[in-house]
Amino acid sequence: MKITSVTCHVLLDPGADPNATSSALDDLVVEIHTDDGLVGVGETDTNPWVARAFIDSVGTHTMGLGLEEMIVGADPLDTDALWERMYIGSAMSGRRGSGICAMGAIDMALWDIRGKAAGKPCWQLIGDAAHDRITPYASLQPEGDDAATYTRSLIEWLGKARSIGFAAAKLEVTPFGPYAHQKLRGDDDTVVEIVTACREAIGPDFTLMVDVQYAWSDARRALKTLKRLEPLDLFFIETPLWIDDLDGYAYLHDHLDMRIAVGEWQTTRFEFADLMDRGGIDVAQPDVGRVGGLTEAMKVCEMAAERERLIVPHCWKTAIGIAASVHMAATTPHCPYVEFLPADLCDSALRRDLTVHDVPMIDGSIPLPDAPGLGVELDPDALARFDAGRNIS
Repeated sequence: MKITSVTCHVLLDPGADPNATSSALDDLVVEIHTDDGLVGVGETDTNPWVARAFIDSVGTHTMGLGLEEMIVGADPLDTDALWERMYIGSAMSGRRGSGICAMGAIDMALWDIRGKAAGKPCWQLIGDAAHDRITPYASLQPEGDDAATYTRSLIEWLGKARSIGFAAAKLEVTPFGPYAHQKLRGDDDTVVEIVTACREAIGPDFTLMVDVQYAWSDARRALKTLKRLEPLDLFFIETPLWIDDLDGYAYLHDHLDMRIAVGEWQTTRFEFADLMDRGGIDVAQPDVGRVGGLTEAMKVCEMAAERERLIVPHCWKTAIGIAASVHMAATTPHCPYVEFLPADLCDSALRRDLTVHDVPMIDGSIPLPDAPGLGVELDPDALARFDAGRNIS
């Protein structure tokens, strides 16, 4: 079997608000075609036009090649060799960032082909099941222009998440910092007040995580507020500091009685080595589409196991990425949760409608996939409706 072509779909939710900070509103979806008629599907979470350029561009020399030209004609089942070929061949323009994200979409699609060719779900090609079922947490980003409205909205969404079966949720609490939510503005006290109100409303038997999205520029200032959150029994605090402040993360690790989770932006195992070994993070959060696909994500899982750290993958995307996270988690014993952007609690039509079926959640958990490959199918009408050429001026 040989790869014959790669089709890139740049997608945009027609209702997307350009002032919103939500990557569920756009997407790069790739379809890899083979001479046997099998088609693999993958996606990545970065600027879709930039990622498409890494795939479509024609190279000018051997260390600056386009991804498609490197894989056409190759055996799609040889995922390790293709990953190395793309990584080395695009090194001068890629190596990190969007180049690896583009590789992630391709690698995800190659694994989809591998599973379809074998007639098995992807996780069975990785290893033995480590769980009977996968536990998702609801990722919540509510609305509100002021702290009181935002808090009420979060509490309402927590109740809805519990009502549809979730036993865990992550609160996006960003009254300041680079991800400051719309017009919401506040300070350190605002963070504590919002999280405290949510814990009191949902009770002690519900697992809570909190994402402050790189809010603090100083580890000592962050520590003062995070110490106030320790009594609220949070499963983790996500990205309290800017991603490059590895010494700051190490400082928090040494002074805080709370797990620190980081990794949504990281590309390749090499960046995760820095986070774990120098930054001392407790929970690694590889995003399968960003880190370099399932091939690279599983290497990060192995690294975390060696260091006795947890894996909780990031995924703020469609059912394609969620499915890839589930396949990764299925064979990873130190992966207690996967991030799940609930279609019922999301304002992105792209998240809801892109695939024919959503990843199923039954009684609060996701059954191990049994369909060949990733087990997702694109809706052709949705592909046409979300085509970015129609939805951007």
